[in-house]
Amino acid sequence: MPSSLLLRPGQLDLDTLRALYWDCPAIDLDPACRAAVEASARSVAAVLASQRTVYGINTGFGLLARTSIPADSLAALQRNLVLSHCTGTGPLLDDASVGLILALKIASLARGYSGVGWAVIEALLKLYAAQVYPCIPSQGSVGASGDLAPLAHLAATLLGVGQVRHAGRVLEAAEGLAIAGLTPLPLGPKEGLALLNGTQVSTALALRGLFAAERLFGAAVIAGSLSVEALKGSFVPFDARIQAVRGQPGQIAVAALYRELLHDSAINRSHAHCKRVQDPYSLRCQPQVMGACLDHLRFAAGVFLREANAVSDNPLVFASDAQVLSGGNFHAEPVAMAADVLALAIAEIGALSERRTALLVDPALSGLPAFLVRDGGLNSGFMIAQVTAASLASENKSLAHPASVDSLPTSAGQEDHVSMATFAARRLQDMAGNASAVVAIELLAAAQGVDFHAPLATSPQLGEVMALIRSGVAHYEQDRYFAPDITTARVWVEGGAFERWVPCARLYS
Repeated sequence: MPSSLLLRPGQLDLDTLRALYWDCPAIDLDPACRAAVEASARSVAAVLASQRTVYGINTGFGLLARTSIPADSLAALQRNLVLSHCTGTGPLLDDASVGLILALKIASLARGYSGVGWAVIEALLKLYAAQVYPCIPSQGSVGASGDLAPLAHLAATLLGVGQVRHAGRVLEAAEGLAIAGLTPLPLGPKEGLALLNGTQVSTALALRGLFAAERLFGAAVIAGSLSVEALKGSFVPFDARIQAVRGQPGQIAVAALYRELLHDSAINRSHAHCKRVQDPYSLRCQPQVMGACLDHLRFAAGVFLREANAVSDNPLVFASDAQVLSGGNFHAEPVAMAADVLALAIAEIGALSERRTALLVDPALSGLPAFLVRDGGLNSGFMIAQVTAASLASENKSLAHPASVDSLPTSAGQEDHVSMATFAARRLQDMAGNASAVVAIELLAAAQGVDFHAPLATSPQLGEVMALIRSGVAHYEQDRYFAPDITTARVWVEGGAFERWVPCARLYS
């Protein structure tokens, strides 16, 4: 990875966004964007000089948009706007998410349609560079008129108000500004509104969920492949011809992954002429179910990527036309609906994985020792690990309820339809964590099943996966304190240990 990333506003790609989230690298902003930013700021100044009344520049906000504000009160207007909107509650967002929010806000403002001065962007860049992260409560946004409350907490930092986190410590905002080499920034006309409007919080949280889902997906494909081996399942359902005649792109891509992972397996050759005709759906229909999940993951990624490059505040300043236009780009419905789609995919990945674990522990279906342990009765083996998987898969069913179909009017009815995008995006991390634990349990259970087929070997690629698993978790000989084993495997899933075999790039090719 380069020592710093060059942000080109409007041209961010998924690799850059992943790096911003996972690695928090130094960033450089493309200097070519400055001209557009300064032209936009001059347009705002021209509005004021002409004494025209333009929403967001010299008016109140929301239902108060018809109220004109005199010129000598405009600085107070922006400050009051920021402080009054700092109404967030709940746990603070983590540093990696706040860093991504800062980067997205910088990239959006730097496109030159928001009317802010260059000093605002410079201040945000210095906060990011110094790793001074505004303390942003995770709750309080309905995802319309932008992520108002959470972004207000970000903007308040520039005023020297509120708190920040630096090197793991919570500090007063003024102290954080000093660390970044800044002093409290007086906000000019339109600048407070531009900072508050926008979908950067919901988009960052959606991207966070997407990146977790990518790692989860790859690990689940590997776990499903190991389960096919442990259960001596058929490879026929992964045949390319079956997928081709249906034509679903995700299904075709996923089946190819299974074929690669399972290629050249001695376990498979050992049961080439067995009497089993068909496997249960959780084995046989993996291309179909996981393929549908991949299609939805790809769809969500496209929406989130476009939104990461978007200008989503209001009003928008079109300097080349000398116009300031009010619209609704702050409405986060695209993010909300795509997050709902991704939530369905995450829930189904976990649900399918749990069903395979249920197969593995059932001796009537698996042909393996009951609950995957010798001397059953004295030992309970994987009995309650499967219960844990069922619990988490069931929890995800509730969390998968679409958030975007809910709407409560706000701002005295002015904002009469909202997206709930911020919650839709925020819950993705919890869902991915639940599903990651489910897949972790399957990985351990499937590895246990493969062990029982020794000296027959699995495929070379899955042999490498087995070596990883056994490097951290021993074969389950008899009952032991089990939770640390599950934690170890979950860390592998969430930490991207399986990207070696199913890299993120493969999901989009």
